[in-house]
Amino acid sequence: MQAKMKSRWKVASSIALFLGAVVAGLVFLFNSDIAVLNPKGWVGMQQRELIIIAMSLMLLIVLPVLILTFVFAWKYRASNTKATYAPDWDRNHLAEILWWAVPLVIIAVLSVITWKSCHELDPFKPLNSHAKPLKIQVVALDWKWLFIYPEQNIATLNFVQFPEETPIDFEITSDAPMNSFWIPQLGGQVFAMSGMRTKLQLIANETGNFRGCSANISGQGFSGMTFTAHASSPDEFATWVSAVKQASQSLNLGMYTRLAEPSSYNPVAQYSGVEEGLFDWIVMKYMMPSHK
Repeated sequence: MQAKMKSRWKVASSIALFLGAVVAGLVFLFNSDIAVLNPKGWVGMQQRELIIIAMSLMLLIVLPVLILTFVFAWKYRASNTKATYAPDWDRNHLAEILWWAVPLVIIAVLSVITWKSCHELDPFKPLNSHAKPLKIQVVALDWKWLFIYPEQNIATLNFVQFPEETPIDFEITSDAPMNSFWIPQLGGQVFAMSGMRTKLQLIANETGNFRGCSANISGQGFSGMTFTAHASSPDEFATWVSAVKQASQSLNLGMYTRLAEPSSYNPVAQYSGVEEGLFDWIVMKYMMPSHK
């Protein structure tokens, strides 16, 4: 009798621990400031919905399996002599249909959702907006981020500013090992690769400071490869551009060559002018034949 009570206590404790972990996980998700679950832009919001829908559909399989694991372990434990011995379940057609049909339906639904979302959230696809897109060229360096504003003829290091509710047309490349450009609260990451030019379309629905980082480990200074993305009002952005144009240094080829040398935890820097065609030169330097 004592052994039976002890066994029941162990099973009950395990079930309580499992349920407690589930509740704690849900409380953490809904109360923590997790960037991808607290988006501040249209793209980020669409991606959050996709994450929640995908996780919910997958939990339709995972949760019943976990629950039935405890149920079967309790019902068919060695000490339970009243459990029915049924060795012919492998020929149960209803069970076969359930554990094959349900996952197949969920996979089919996920496939449709994924296919549709991939086209809607294509990083090359311009966003619908009444505002004119702002073009910003991004260069991943060791271990810092360079932002070039070709229309404003300015550049910044480890800081990027743009107006709220304005589509941002990021054009991304790398002058270092492959990296990954990511502003979690605004949208998903896109890889930055040497000799290649890729794009990412984002928009901020409100003003604020958002953390930007690299989502790809790229060496010794990776941990400090972060930047601040500041969404401001259009008037504040115009004022900021005017202030940057008064910066004491410009980004010519010589300055860029020194800047591109490996360094980490670089402070924010501003450049009042940019050498014409610098971004194209950075891309093409890995595509031109070598001269011996």
